[in-house]
Amino acid sequence: MNYRHAFHAGNFADVLKHAVLARILDYLGRKDAGYRVIDSHAGIGLYDLAADEALRTGEWEGGIGRIRAARPSPALGDWLAPWQAALRAVNGGDDLLIYPGSPAIATALGRLQDRYHFNELHPQDAATLAALYAGDRRVRVGSEDGYVTVRAQLPPRERRGVVVIDPPFEEPGEFDRLLRAVHDARKRFASGCLLIWYPIKDIAAVDAFLKGAAEAGYPRLVAIEQWVREPGGDGPLSGAGVLVANPPFTLADETEAVLPELTRLLAEDDGAGDRVLRLAEDG
Repeated sequence: MNYRHAFHAGNFADVLKHAVLARILDYLGRKDAGYRVIDSHAGIGLYDLAADEALRTGEWEGGIGRIRAARPSPALGDWLAPWQAALRAVNGGDDLLIYPGSPAIATALGRLQDRYHFNELHPQDAATLAALYAGDRRVRVGSEDGYVTVRAQLPPRERRGVVVIDPPFEEPGEFDRLLRAVHDARKRFASGCLLIWYPIKDIAAVDAFLKGAAEAGYPRLVAIEQWVREPGGDGPLSGAGVLVANPPFTLADETEAVLPELTRLLAEDDGAGDRVLRLAEDG
């Protein structure tokens, strides 16, 4: 439990993950019926970009910092709009002081009828997260193994929602645990949306994970990947992806149309790139 997202909040990997999450929530919110967000590795919710952790690494400057300084095309601007709306809601305007993690993005875009279960294993971080949402009757905060949370919370009463699994990848075997979670979620909540974040370091491990996920039987399964430098090696994170099960029908196409521009904005060298993999499609 040594990982602290405060050192990395707002980096390039957060941009992709949270922009995709915000788009999913935007689609879910187009129906009046409530939905549930389950976040298995939730962190502390809000991250101060002037705090020591953020200043020490400066990773946010290569992520959200670049996006805020850019002038994206209308198409990319539209794609980023739900995420940008969450940023403005959390900061009370256009000034970027606080970066919202997945829980804060979800609640910023949510409604009174939506419900949230956020889990964080680290006791101190769980306490911080619980304090953030004290008094918000829509939110429950737990502190247990994230994979236990996923099993225990599925299926949700609402029968609509998204499960976010964003493990720290501190220990060997994380892809194996993720793969078991993918298959288990398919059995327990077949119609639900699943969003899984993963680092791109060991290419063979990523490909094996995606192959195994495709065998879970989801009718629609999309992997969205981006790397700001040539992936691989033991240095700083160079690439990351999100696996989305049961995505909104238009997510893959609209993301594929704007992802190259987003990658150009975040690229650190000529080795940057991206891909959208349709691992399963209806019909």
